Amino acid sequence: MMRHSKDKSAAGELFGARLRELRLKRGLSQQGLAERVGIPQTHVSAMEVGIKFPNLLTVLRLAAAIECKVTDLVRVFDKSDLTSFLPK
Repeated sequence: MMRHSKDKSAAGELFGARLRELRLKRGLSQQGLAERVGIPQTHVSAMEVGIKFPNLLTVLRLAAAIECKVTDLVRVFDKSDLTSFLPK
């Protein structure tokens, strides 16, 4: 399951850009990643543009599918002020 928002968020866009970067680095298409994770390709696309947010299990599945550490997916937030990503 993923949280869905009609509006893009800064956190979603940042995560999505990192997901896309790692996916392309592994030579995977969105469809290929979706098949490895067990989700529709449209969900991969929506995550990459920041409209869908993966839950923890999906993040674990993404990391396994991309053959990376979970921290590789989320370390993009390490240099940011996390409160700036949280709803007011």
